[in-house]
Amino acid sequence: MFGLNIWEVVALAVIGLLVFGPDKLPQVARQAGQGLRSLRRMATSARDDLRTGLGPEFQNFDPTDLNPKNFVRKHLLDDLDDWDDKPKQPVLEPVSYPVTDPVDELGYGELPPYDAEAT
Repeated sequence: MFGLNIWEVVALAVIGLLVFGPDKLPQVARQAGQGLRSLRRMATSARDDLRTGLGPEFQNFDPTDLNPKNFVRKHLLDDLDDWDDKPKQPVLEPVSYPVTDPVDELGYGELPPYDAEAT
């Protein structure tokens, strides 16, 4: 239940008993349950309205795909399953870089040369 273990639930029940008292605790729990049910109903209704409004092209649309973690997992990491037929390590070929003259560094307070045609 919401990722809570038994001791956390017991602690919440004791705190609720101390805050609301034994006579009002069942009424508060009932109201909390009704609020949670109406919140779930609203979420389901909003999801259904979104699917209806998007049209038949998006019938497989899942709003949880908009979560960045799920989006990356679905669109980037699912492609990794197709890599089984490819080599595990890329074959690296040696690359030779052209040798250039060392660049003269400017001293402190020295200005770089001005090129009027470049501006």
